[in-house]
This record gives sequence, structure tokens and C-alpha cells, in this order.
Amino acid sequence: MTRRRLKPEELELWRKVAQTTEKLHPEGRHVDTPLPKPSPRKTPKARIDGFDLGQDSKFKGNDHDIAPSVSERIKSAPVHMDRKTFGRLKRGKLVPEGKLDLHGMTMDRAHPALTAFILRAHSQGKRLVLVITGKGKDRDQDGPIPVRRGVLRHNVPHWLSTPPLAQVVLQVSEAHLKHGGGGAYYVYLRRAR
Repeated sequence: MTRRRLKPEELELWRKVAQTTEKLHPEGRHVDTPLPKPSPRKTPKARIDGFDLGQDSKFKGNDHDIAPSVSERIKSAPVHMDRKTFGRLKRGKLVPEGKLDLHGMTMDRAHPALTAFILRAHSQGKRLVLVITGKGKDRDQDGPIPVRRGVLRHNVPHWLSTPPLAQVVLQVSEAHLKHGGGGAYYVYLRRAR
């Protein structure tokens, strides 16, 4: 911002205004008034002795992840397929008709591979397929932001519940130990029309 010089008529107007004002503190009239002395205060006694914030708290851990784990979410999902068949599926008695191994793939490779595999299996009339994701590795734990273990393990159920796969997938369940346990999913497909 640049300053401009006052025009002569503006300067003359300012001088007239300045002559009509009174000074707040004329030079000869400066008076020092002593400040009142503060009265001595009594220090209040502590009402609570030896109190530490949170000393009676029941929660002592620092686990801030309030979202349920993938396993808990899948277990709590409603059963859309036949209950008897679902029970056999959970016990590992059903044999998958197809298998896709995403273990070691990046997300940008795994998502199209999963989509193609599921749609192809559905068009071939398969009902039960196995998708292997792996359990994931513990890494990058030094940072301030928590990193979930197993990126594919967390994303595959989401991908299966969104279009175009949601129209052909009837049920997603964690695999039995003999088929990979927590590192694999049973995907039960709808009947092909």
C-alpha cells in the first residue's frame, strides 16, 4: 500500500481541526497517582490431597481403534444363504470350485483380478470359490498413524459388497483353517440365471 501526500486544502482543514482540540495531558499537568497496594491474600488449602488425573480409570491401554476387526464384521454379517449349507461351509466341509490367490499383489492389480475372477466364476455356474488374500505383515508401526494389518484382507470384503460384484455375491465368510483361515475368504455366489 503506497502513501500519498496530502493536498494543500486537506492539510489546511487538518490544521483547523487540530487548533480546536484540547490536549488530554498538557505538558505541565502530569500527576503521578500511587497505585493501591494489593491486600495480602490467603492461599486456599487443597481440597483433594494426592489426586492424579485418571487414577481410578478402568481403561489403561492405548488402543484407539474403535472399528471392529474384519473377522468380527464378517462373523456378525447376516446369513443370506441356506443355514445348513452355511454351517457346512464354516466347518470346511464344502470344497471350493475355484481359487484365486491375491497374496502378494498390489491393490491396483488385485481389484481387477478379483472382479474378473468372480464374474467369470458366476458365468460358469460355480457357487463356492476361495479368495486368498494373506493375513498381512506387521510393518510401519513406528509412525503416529496406525496402519491396519493386511491391506487386501481389509479391502476384499468391501470390493465384494460393492457393484458390480454385489449382484453376484450371496455370502462372504472367513475360510476354514484347512483352506487358509483368516488369510482367505469363502465367496458363495448366487445361482446363474
